[in-house]
Amino acid sequence: MQAIEKSVISADCTDRKDKPNSHIQNLINCFLPYANTFETNNKQIFNYGNQDENTIIILLEGSISLYRKHDNMILNSESAPFIFGMGQQSTSPEYLFLRTQEPCLVATLSLTEAHRLIDDNELWESLAKLLIYTIARVYAHCAKISQLSAYEIIRFQLLELMNESPEIRSKTTAANYIISRTFLSRSGTMRILAELRAGNYISIEKGILHNVNHLPLKY
Repeated sequence: MQAIEKSVISADCTDRKDKPNSHIQNLINCFLPYANTFETNNKQIFNYGNQDENTIIILLEGSISLYRKHDNMILNSESAPFIFGMGQQSTSPEYLFLRTQEPCLVATLSLTEAHRLIDDNELWESLAKLLIYTIARVYAHCAKISQLSAYEIIRFQLLELMNESPEIRSKTTAANYIISRTFLSRSGTMRILAELRAGNYISIEKGILHNVNHLPLKY
């Protein structure tokens, strides 16, 4: 492990700091009177509708992950408040699915109805802010798992994991969190995590990440 200056966790996680919560809440307040609201179980799966009608998922409480169907890779994870599916305007919903990371409170609404409400209430700016944030989050994830070394990918995912709620961190091992979001092997991931733990760069017990002390920029 090279001796590199300490990293600042917040500097690596600016994507979530830029989350447009006020605009998301504007959309949710507009949608809720017309939506179907219900509680979910942990690890409950949702689709974006069917071939006839696309649906948006409004996350009111809890956390949900976005998966790619053909390999079950996680492309993004979000905590409430959030709205999934607003970008599914011209693409098939069959390539993606959502799964809760804990019991959640969600609401569903047809994409067509959502567009009507946005138009009637002149909320296109709020929609644009939501879409920009969503695209940036997915792009940042894809860029970091395709252009970086194995260590740099793990470093990024560890910082992302530290941004999750304590409930999520306590139920998800660091290795599983990383592997489900990357193309890395379990053996390689476990080896790097073990070295980081031995060097006191991270605090991890029984696979659960408790703290990131500091992570070198390079390995």
